[in-house]
Amino acid sequence: MTKPITFKILEDIARDLSGSEVSFPTFLDITFQVRTALKNPNLTVEQLAKLVGAEPLMSAKIIRMANSVALNPSGREIADVKSGIIRVGMEAVRTVSFAVAMEQLLKSKQLQAFEGISKKLWEHSSHVAALCRVLARKIAKINGDEAMFAGLVHDIGVFYLMSRAANFPELVQDKAELYGLLVGWHDNIGHALLSALGQPESILVAVQEHEVDREVSEIKTLSDVLYVANKIANRSSSWRDPEFDSGVDTSMLESILDADTLAEITEESEEEVQSLKAALGGG
Repeated sequence: MTKPITFKILEDIARDLSGSEVSFPTFLDITFQVRTALKNPNLTVEQLAKLVGAEPLMSAKIIRMANSVALNPSGREIADVKSGIIRVGMEAVRTVSFAVAMEQLLKSKQLQAFEGISKKLWEHSSHVAALCRVLARKIAKINGDEAMFAGLVHDIGVFYLMSRAANFPELVQDKAELYGLLVGWHDNIGHALLSALGQPESILVAVQEHEVDREVSEIKTLSDVLYVANKIANRSSSWRDPEFDSGVDTSMLESILDADTLAEITEESEEEVQSLKAALGGG
């Protein structure tokens, strides 16, 4: 049975995210600056490079991503932010801004109590992000950068819930109740948070549906890509604790991808997935 403390947190969050003035955690500051910049239709690469260049972590991630196997098949390395942005594209800067924000949160005192979960969660998120890009390009033939972004933020609700739960020591100690909160509410909270951040409808739908079990006969949409990528990643890098949770059922993968195709996708994309994970900071 859900305890009063869980209802209290959910009430607080609902109040915060439903108002016109949403109070976001400071770890999302950099994403706001990037979002505001990217909304300007006249934004130049030079202007964006100046904004990114003011944030050392972000600069480093942009350059690492630009030099990753996924985005640098020629092997010609670059070392400056402007060239990095030209190679990865402006859309990818949004993904990197969230990667920086979440990594800063992981290193904060706020999440020290959840160190075990948060490390696994970051590993899982970056794995899903990389798989999304691969599946979007190889199978669905849709925008790989948007898919990578959806993969990175699909579990942002868990990060956000942990940052709020940190203020309630009794919940931190009650691991079963905490897991119930994280598993049961992260998709809806993630949807509400990303909606308040002004993210596109396609991202919101994909995030809200990423754990809604359903039949998928063909991987065509962003929602399909995220759903399948999350299933694949859960086989090797799940953030859930088996002591409190039965885990994600991944059996549907056999119905949509035969064993040979799944093995081929996994094998073909392994280097790309590893390089993107390393660039985002999750492995």
